[in-house]
Amino acid sequence: MKIKLQQKDYSLGREIYQLKLPVDYEVRIPDDDSVRLLSRVVEGMDLSELYAEYSDRGRKPADPRNLFKVMVYAYMDEVYSSRKIETACRRDINYMWLLGDTPAPDHSTISRFRKDKLGKIMESLFYQFVQILCELGEVKHENIFLDGTKLEANANRYTFVWKKAVEKNEIKMHEKARQIAEEMEKLYLRPFQMRAENADYDLHQMIRFLETKMKESKIEWVSGSGRKKSNEQKILEILKKYRVRQIEYEEKKETFGERNSYSKTDPDATFMRMKDDHMQNGQLKPGYNVQLAVESEYVIGVGLFPDANDVWTLKPMLENMYAFNPTMEIKRLIADSGYESEENYIYLGARKIE
Repeated sequence: MKIKLQQKDYSLGREIYQLKLPVDYEVRIPDDDSVRLLSRVVEGMDLSELYAEYSDRGRKPADPRNLFKVMVYAYMDEVYSSRKIETACRRDINYMWLLGDTPAPDHSTISRFRKDKLGKIMESLFYQFVQILCELGEVKHENIFLDGTKLEANANRYTFVWKKAVEKNEIKMHEKARQIAEEMEKLYLRPFQMRAENADYDLHQMIRFLETKMKESKIEWVSGSGRKKSNEQKILEILKKYRVRQIEYEEKKETFGERNSYSKTDPDATFMRMKDDHMQNGQLKPGYNVQLAVESEYVIGVGLFPDANDVWTLKPMLENMYAFNPTMEIKRLIADSGYESEENYIYLGARKIE
């Protein structure tokens, strides 16, 4: 009988054989397999913060501890796609062993867990693991090696926003709005203010006055070609545009923080010169300054900074490590001259770090 390939029942015409699987997966997993070490370490961790991310109401979720084990093991196995992790949970015996009796999670569950649950407390879990290394005597904080690198962000290179340009354009707009306020004082014989520190409020007050004036004077709001606009409408349209721009300037300045630039498609990224410049023209690109603290081949500290210069990252990097481990006593810090500054020497001296 000829069998069609396009059919619903793919078991037709199969070869007759019996696949023998052990009842217990442990028989097939070596005693020294890394998955066993991972499971033992995670079992000793306090995951109360992770469980607190879940609500008692609704359907019972997949066990967060097992999902955390699967996620860490997948990254150890260089598997990062949620769909590939789902496939591994259905086919790979190590992933099945980590899940225990629970069914394999689908890719959407894995994605939500990574983004909504794990992302909020990942740093805390990381430093909890560092504390375990300290208790085991693997890390003693005697010689900490600190270094960093710049990683280009997954953002458009030409969506930059510069702080100086925003400040310059805002000053120009304030000057034009101040001239309008002076004209309105002469025209309506009442005071109007245009202060840089209260620009949004002052623009709003002038807009409200003109809207009320047009309503009281029964001045019609016109649009389209061939229709003449009143003087009040012309000024009002300009002020409304200025207020929209003022709100945009305020949002941009809030996004800047202490930085001088950011990317529209990735506001967390700052424009800086990369070490590996494939364009060979020294062009500024959106990126991050990633800092790592290492001892005994273990990464014991991680920091992500918007500063292009390493000198500004040393203090906040160490302070963050102290925040998660207050009893930590660093004896020596080894770093290159990129971190050298008088301020950093004073800080290290106060912390009694050589």
